[in-house]
Amino acid sequence: MSTETTPQNLSRIPRINEPAPDFHAKSTHGMIKLSDYTAKGKWVLLFSHPADFTPVCTTEFVEFARRSAEFDKRNVQLIGNSIDSVYSHIAWVRNIEQNFKVKVSFPVIADLDQKVAKAFGMVHEAVSDTAAVRAVFVIDPKGMIRALLYYPLSLGRNVDELVRVLDALQTADANACATPANWRPGDAVIVPAPITQADAETRAAGAPGHEVTDWYLTRRKLGAAAD
Repeated sequence: MSTETTPQNLSRIPRINEPAPDFHAKSTHGMIKLSDYTAKGKWVLLFSHPADFTPVCTTEFVEFARRSAEFDKRNVQLIGNSIDSVYSHIAWVRNIEQNFKVKVSFPVIADLDQKVAKAFGMVHEAVSDTAAVRAVFVIDPKGMIRALLYYPLSLGRNVDELVRVLDALQTADANACATPANWRPGDAVIVPAPITQADAETRAAGAPGHEVTDWYLTRRKLGAAAD
């Protein structure tokens, strides 16, 4: 016999291009507020983990710590979150620094009341009523959610991909373009498709610095002649 789950029991997951729910929460760096970071023009990578002192989560935190300078270079503030106490977080962070010789320089929210986890739909009841799944939210300086990724408890995140997502979003914003599959910095970007028949004919005829596959698919290297 199945148990019916009502919408009231489910945490709604915020969606792309919606405002990120603001929060004021206790962390390993004291009380922090999401909007304090975005107000300073920062991007935020908010990510949750199931529990402290667990093997997969530890490997993720080690990788985030090792690559913190890459996020700093991109003006990105890392913020971790789990439903553990601040004392557990502090002990775990110190343990990571002792065992792996890396410093966890970003704050980790002690979300004991699940306010942050519920606001961002990080707790999936089908998995656990208390442990947050591995959620990632990319939030821009306007406080808007630009990307979100969810992973099961057994799957550690790929930090290379998270860095790539940030690079792609920031490149698209700065250059009014899109990025193709497997894009990396330095690769050609995609020029927005024409929206009139006349523009499509002009595009198909080609333009300096553009690689035209067809009227709807055109690439160019950044710095090449604009459309």
